Amino acid sequence: MHQITVGNISIDVVRKDIKNLHLGVYPPNGRVRIATPLKIDDEAVRLFAISKMAWIKKQKLKFETQERQSERRFVSGESHYYRGKRYLLNVIYHNAPPRVEIRKINCIDLYVREGSTDEKREKVLTEWYRKQLKDQIPALIDKWQKIIGVEVCDWGIKRMKTKWGTCTIADCRIWLNLELAKKPEHCLEYIIVHEMVHLIERNHNDCFVAYMDKFMPHWHFYKEELNRSILSHEIWSY
Repeated sequence: MHQITVGNISIDVVRKDIKNLHLGVYPPNGRVRIATPLKIDDEAVRLFAISKMAWIKKQKLKFETQERQSERRFVSGESHYYRGKRYLLNVIYHNAPPRVEIRKINCIDLYVREGSTDEKREKVLTEWYRKQLKDQIPALIDKWQKIIGVEVCDWGIKRMKTKWGTCTIADCRIWLNLELAKKPEHCLEYIIVHEMVHLIERNHNDCFVAYMDKFMPHWHFYKEELNRSILSHEIWSY
């Protein structure tokens, strides 16, 4: 991958064994990427970008003005999200192992020991998010393996700054962003399907889109919802 500049916009150029040019503008800050066939030179890519410049600028503006959370300190009264819903954090100090509980009145109770640091409170809540996501994922993978006709040999959760998910095709392994614990379940399900479809089509080409349309006809709406959702201060700042 290398970059070209058109006007004041930097564009990542990736050459692949594909037939057509593919343009994308990606969250959170509107990174522009063009995938191009191996035989097309940079001048042709530049002219293609110029022809799409109005659309590129429109997409970049949308991401640049998207709402972001302020920096979290994990103290009482802060807003935190879980499965697409907003909760108020309530920090409770006690002399017992830390834990997290959700109350019906839209509160997340975070139990920690007296004198815990910001980092400690963040770690407790993050590990709770990780466990919740681990509990959600297996049933969704099992459901979609039967529908798509592929097998996921392994999966994992990790923090990712620029992707909601990724796929290691050779190992039939998918990785999911920890931030998905904060999003609605249908958004998590969309990312799982997206990565599983990569097990039968590596590239984001017309064939990939056709598979997504077949298996999850409303995937465009889920993608748009996910990309419109409030962004985390820390994980999504690049």
